[in-house]
Amino acid sequence: MMSASTIQLYCLVAPIVAVVLIVTVGRVFPILYETINASVAVITFLLTLSLYSALGEGTIESMVLFEPFAGVSIALQAEPLGILFAMMASFLWIITSIYSFGYMRGHGETNLARFNIFFAIAISSAMGIALAANGFTLFLFYEVLTLSTFPLVTHAGSDKARRAGRIYLFLLLGTSVGMLLLALIWTWILTGTLDFRAGGILDGDISKTTLNILLVLYVFGIGKAALMPFHRWLPAAMVAPTPVSALLHAVAVVKAGVFSILKVSIYIFGIDLLQELEVHRYLAYAAAFTIVATAIIALRKDNLKARLAYSTIGQLSYIVLGALVANAAGIVGGGLHMLMHGFGKITLFFGAGAILVATHKTEISQMRGIGRRMPVTMITFLIGSIVIVGAPPTGGMWSKWNLLLGAANTTDWLLLAALIVGSLLSALYLLPIAVRAFYHSPDDGNETIKEAPVSILIALIISAAGCIILFFAPDFAFDLMNMITSSE
Repeated sequence: MMSASTIQLYCLVAPIVAVVLIVTVGRVFPILYETINASVAVITFLLTLSLYSALGEGTIESMVLFEPFAGVSIALQAEPLGILFAMMASFLWIITSIYSFGYMRGHGETNLARFNIFFAIAISSAMGIALAANGFTLFLFYEVLTLSTFPLVTHAGSDKARRAGRIYLFLLLGTSVGMLLLALIWTWILTGTLDFRAGGILDGDISKTTLNILLVLYVFGIGKAALMPFHRWLPAAMVAPTPVSALLHAVAVVKAGVFSILKVSIYIFGIDLLQELEVHRYLAYAAAFTIVATAIIALRKDNLKARLAYSTIGQLSYIVLGALVANAAGIVGGGLHMLMHGFGKITLFFGAGAILVATHKTEISQMRGIGRRMPVTMITFLIGSIVIVGAPPTGGMWSKWNLLLGAANTTDWLLLAALIVGSLLSALYLLPIAVRAFYHSPDDGNETIKEAPVSILIALIISAAGCIILFFAPDFAFDLMNMITSSE
């Protein structure tokens, strides 16, 4: 019987096993690339479920993998927020692998071995981030995630893809090395540790000026959270294939960003200390501005993936705002929205990819009447849209409700207004897409359209079903988030 501590290591190693199998078995049987990834994804998900089960029996022991410097180690320590992130990422990896089989082959994509190898490495990195016991470990896997997703962003090999890749690396490495690493070094100098601890490791004996500067460095240094003005990498990366867009927006990359901000808020600063810092309110205003501004930009985008990209930036800021309001409801809402947005946004990107494969259309204005020919795709797309809006019967209702409670508890009505306006605007830029698809007469050429390949539809149905199941059965996510807030 494996110990829970050992299972943490296996969560990192399992995706690397997929890499080895793709390199060996896949070279002989290329048709097995996605099957290998999907099979190992199932194993990884089952391992994360084991961690969830073990957490109910008590604290999971940490595992030190390596100690490069005295007092600074690469170590794993599963805790409730990390387990929630790991469960989400590994499950969405399963359905992304199913989806990739139909999309990558149906769209005539090449270099499938390279694609699946770097996808698996990215998931391993996400597991490392999720289970990191300290800031150094998180930073290490955070950077590996950036580097492993770069070949995916530039997969097409075109000039546009290479230019997008340069923007991607410049902004993500620039923010992390220029600000996040500086914040971590400064924190270690002040405290002598980078371990994540309930209640935080910083304290009131440190000057408020120093703490305010540190918080700014952490929030903007975690560029994967895409808070304005460090958001441009995300729309640029939309040149990548749709499964990569799903990885960026739902499974790993942006979720690693908002997860890291939640970790820093809870386990480096602590909620009580955050409330004492003046700058936390101004950073919350920056998140509120990002929510509204990106929703307005999304309204103006006719390209479907571009609209979804700006939607993602805004929805991430809901989670950032939840962390920065520095109360229990905001933290719970932020963690829940990390999960709910993951399912909703992956459904939307799967739908966008299905439309591209079946119709070769990318502009919303070209999609009149396609719901009559692609009902499964557009019904599931509608479900994903409802999650982002935050309405029943989808899990998005629970996360948005708790985020609203968190903002209301601050009695800052500007923050509350931003959350409400952002949700209303998301309804305006997402729901008309389904209306256009179902209630408008088909344009010329849309009459002969048919559904995308079966594997794409299977993935869409599973992800959309997850959006609804999380409305009726969110208890496990609430339990994990409540463990965090009760320990503060």
